Amino acid sequence: MSERTTSISVQPSTERAEPGQSREPHLARGLGNRHIQLLAIGGAIGTGLFMGSGKTISLAGPSVIFVYMIIGFMLFFVMRAMGEILLSNLNYKSFSDFAGDILGPWAGFFTGWSYWFFWVVTGVADIVAIAGYVDKLAPGTPLWIPALITPVVLILLNLPTVKAFGEAEFWFAIIKVVAILALIATGVVMIATNFTSPSGAVANLANMWNDGGMFPHGMFGFILGFQIAIFAFAGIELVGTAAAETKDPEKNLPRAINSIPIRVLLFYVGALVVIMAVNPWRSIDPASSPFIGMFTLAGLGVAAVVINLVVLTSAASSANSGIYSTSRMVYGLAQDGNAPKAFGKLSSRKVPQNALLFSCIFLLAGLVLLYAGDSVIGAFTIVTSVASVLTMFVWSMILISYIVFRRRRPELHEASAFKMPGSAFMPYVVLAFFVFMLVALAQAEDTRLALVVAPVWFLLLGAAWYFNRQTPLQQARIEEWKADGTSVPAATGATP
Repeated sequence: MSERTTSISVQPSTERAEPGQSREPHLARGLGNRHIQLLAIGGAIGTGLFMGSGKTISLAGPSVIFVYMIIGFMLFFVMRAMGEILLSNLNYKSFSDFAGDILGPWAGFFTGWSYWFFWVVTGVADIVAIAGYVDKLAPGTPLWIPALITPVVLILLNLPTVKAFGEAEFWFAIIKVVAILALIATGVVMIATNFTSPSGAVANLANMWNDGGMFPHGMFGFILGFQIAIFAFAGIELVGTAAAETKDPEKNLPRAINSIPIRVLLFYVGALVVIMAVNPWRSIDPASSPFIGMFTLAGLGVAAVVINLVVLTSAASSANSGIYSTSRMVYGLAQDGNAPKAFGKLSSRKVPQNALLFSCIFLLAGLVLLYAGDSVIGAFTIVTSVASVLTMFVWSMILISYIVFRRRRPELHEASAFKMPGSAFMPYVVLAFFVFMLVALAQAEDTRLALVVAPVWFLLLGAAWYFNRQTPLQQARIEEWKADGTSVPAATGATP
């Protein structure tokens, strides 16, 4: 396949480009190791953990820890598949780029726009969460105020250089990490001292299994727990959208991806075990954050207020990451002729400001949702369910790209220093798990809506692609992809 005529250059499978080759202005590699590490941590610790874990606990009981462990385990393989492909060609800007190169231009179009829509929906969920926490910190504050101020702040954080964004996310992530470690430390002290709550409950690890066992609602409750939990991991693939702006990606991307299991065990499992050991799971309010509830229970009123601020910061961090991702994704789509050309322009600071402003406008939908729903947590559940379906589609496209990558370019797979473990079978296992997740979402009315909204989105995308593919640029890219596919078997002849 010949080199693309757009700035997101994808080289032939047999002749990869050297990093930095491009005929047009391109994104700057301004994210260092500490930025990419904390960006990965920030992506793994989302609003779903702080705000949604209360409802997840109410549905699954103590078995919620297995829910988070299973999801984290499955997503580790998605990340490894993404990492192997990205490092096979440093001209890939994101997973949308390699999906278009490996599966065909249609895949780049569907993946890029679906990821954009996912982060817009997630950003709306974050704004809903921010409005809810502002109301707790300053009761009576009109919900429209934080819903309007947040997009403005996000624009100001993202318009400077990518390094400025990296610094903001670095400190956002540090705050989240410190908050979770403080919660775990506080919980350990309460358990060690046999803390007794006003209701008479004594802090003890036995609280994990002495009220109905680990699966108090049976397997059905366990399955329901996956509905909200999956959203907590949305954004874990964020380092994939930052690949084009990462310094020394061969070293920094593997480090970030390989630390995922440790993050899941510490931040998810560790925090939730402590919370349920101190506060019996049946007494945890599904409509509020269990993180705030535990500090309040400990009598640390000031700490509870601080945690409120931390959770608000976490939601802002998630929205900030989302705006960064969507702006880069729309920029890449524009470079490939899949979005208006204006979105493919960079500012003097090498930031896609037009794409950034475009994405921020859609966050105002949070206003409508806040006033249309019965409660903040109700609105949050609906929006996060839609986001979960979209992000699972993107993760699935990464895995399908990987399956085809191994078949069409086995020489790159063999030469990779960052091979996906179990690469011959794990993609299929994880894809089957995503089908199970869709079944889980269909079990409850408030999450079932996502299975209606998502098909409508894909129908709209299909119609848009039908017209877009008629353009001379897309026809040329399609023919180029077909020619590359027909030339590969003679060079490979390997089994997938």
